[in-house]
Amino acid sequence: MAKKQTQKIVERGRIYITATFNNTLVTVTDEKGNPVVTGSSGMHGFTGTRKSTPHAATVTTESVIKKAVENHNLQTADIFVKGIGPGREASLRAIKASKIEVNRIIDITPIPHNGVRPPKVRRV
Repeated sequence: MAKKQTQKIVERGRIYITATFNNTLVTVTDEKGNPVVTGSSGMHGFTGTRKSTPHAATVTTESVIKKAVENHNLQTADIFVKGIGPGREASLRAIKASKIEVNRIIDITPIPHNGVRPPKVRRV
């Protein structure tokens, strides 16, 4: 017996954009952080090197935003951007073009504070 999916109304939410060098992931969550809609460049038919293009990020972001607005009535959102991939700026532009009101844009890219120990000096 399958569980019946209930429609969740999320008027205020968060949009997480993870832009890596190989892919762009977009997740829309409610205010607590529970995922509502997700999407990636691979889910929209892009494969290989085409996944990492700004065009793929734009298409992915537009479809995720459209689904969130239609199915869950998303109106305002905070945007959290992570990573330094080519889809970073393109996905932000796609959100600006949509009818979602943006409260704030926050960069949550992890930055190492003198991370791991370097390898020992190579002697030939």
